[in-house]
Amino acid sequence: MNLNLLNKLTPHNSEKQSIQKHRLIKYLFNLGPSSVSTLCEIMEMSTPSILKLLLGLIDEGWIEKKGYGLSIGGRKPDLYRLKDKKILILCIDIELFHTKIAIIDNNYNFVLDVKTISVPISKSRTDFFNILHTHLQDILKSAGIRSKEFIGCSVGMPGLIDAEKGENYSYFLSDGENIPLSAAFEKMLNMPVVIQNDVNGSSMAEFTHGIAKGKKNVLVLLMDWGVGLGIIMDGKLRQGTCGFSGELGHIPFVENGALCYCGKHGCLETIASGNALSEMAKEGILSGKNSMLNKLSNEELKRIEPALIIQAANKGDQYAIQLLSNVGTYMGKGIAVLIQLFNPELIILSGKIAGAKQYITLPMQQAINTYCMTQIREKTTIVSSELGENSRLLGYAATGIDQFLEAYTKKVKKLKK
Repeated sequence: MNLNLLNKLTPHNSEKQSIQKHRLIKYLFNLGPSSVSTLCEIMEMSTPSILKLLLGLIDEGWIEKKGYGLSIGGRKPDLYRLKDKKILILCIDIELFHTKIAIIDNNYNFVLDVKTISVPISKSRTDFFNILHTHLQDILKSAGIRSKEFIGCSVGMPGLIDAEKGENYSYFLSDGENIPLSAAFEKMLNMPVVIQNDVNGSSMAEFTHGIAKGKKNVLVLLMDWGVGLGIIMDGKLRQGTCGFSGELGHIPFVENGALCYCGKHGCLETIASGNALSEMAKEGILSGKNSMLNKLSNEELKRIEPALIIQAANKGDQYAIQLLSNVGTYMGKGIAVLIQLFNPELIILSGKIAGAKQYITLPMQQAINTYCMTQIREKTTIVSSELGENSRLLGYAATGIDQFLEAYTKKVKKLKK
């Protein structure tokens, strides 16, 4: 199966028809099953022209009819969509201590189970790439998929990321060749690569598959080992001039507070992140706090997973409950600022800490009530994500396939000139 769109769609079509087919594929990917009338409107083409393109792509094995749309009266319209597995993308979700690898198709099906490898982000770029490459080779071999069958690879990770330049200014700084991180990935994988911040992946997943679908003004708060903010305004994901928007975790909240890894003191991440929660739990246990967390081994104690603290809270551990309550209070104060700045209709809590649910949401709401203007906060609903632990991978797939299809369309235009 050769998924190179240029090879499959370009040779036997005119310049105009080839470009239109690429555009149609891109729209169907973004819209999902669509009627002829919807495609006519969005592509600004006549019904006969759209039908001709659809029939051509059906003959070429790209598109199929999939159900019927809504109708006010009369015959329900046919819906068309891309067939499964016509486009494959390799998605890599890099966390502080683990990395997830998935193969996802154009209809967001996971082609194989998500693979998790234990490799810390603190390793050098060279060491990390060597470990990742070995695991990727094994995964692709077992799946029977070759590199050329992918449209590309979408990589998500924490840190200060300039997606346009393909560089992360927080992690994997070059220790050898002086090339951007995305270029280093492309060299290793032999395919095009896009990189993005993890919170943007979470936001895109919510926008395409989650509670934010169909909403215009939403904030997605990623409460993981760090703290990040995804901003959806006027129905679009906003990333700022260089892609650096949403660095909520590195806004100072505590006067003369602890030193943050970013170099400043008292950042929100030092009091309301997974890292902060882990450190506070460890300090309390070592100082003699009464908690079931005392049963942890010395190895587990070095880096207490937030999930263990949440499990203890669910079993009634008062120390764990207090730790989560403190995080919720600090986060609520930060959210109060966000509500007054952005006036969102919805705030979605995602990430490891969001799994604590009422243990953080109740103190969080109390802090919001204290620090936020009543008239503004009443217009905002706060909910927890419902997508699950692998949701970011869906966001990476959405962004990656969209960008690669756009790049293909532009390349077709150049080739036809």
